[in-house]
Amino acid sequence: MAQSAATQPVTDAPSSTGTVHSSHPEQSYGGFTRFELELEFVQALANPYYLNHLASQKLLQDPAFIAYLKYLRYFQQPEYTKYLFYPGPTLNALELLQQERFRQEILSPDIVAHLAEQTLLSSIKAK
Repeated sequence: MAQSAATQPVTDAPSSTGTVHSSHPEQSYGGFTRFELELEFVQALANPYYLNHLASQKLLQDPAFIAYLKYLRYFQQPEYTKYLFYPGPTLNALELLQQERFRQEILSPDIVAHLAEQTLLSSIKAK
């Protein structure tokens, strides 16, 4: 069974030295590498209001999207975590999204508000 592009391992991600290693010429998607697009997307997951939007659009019920979220867990590895602006909230959200119950509960405005408050407090403590 062939893997979709979204679930194939990243081959154009920067190494720990910051250089890009690829077994093929680097593809560009609107002028950005796949890694850059995935980095921007995974960082957006730290925003509880964005998670609520994804849930309201029923994306968090789509098995292909859930598989993509699982694939993005490579950002938990130190060589990729270093590229995250807010690694704590980003990785926390990514981990929560692995749970079906959370994917349902993020539709609740109370849950969104609670997560937003936690994210704000953690960013204040980080400074």
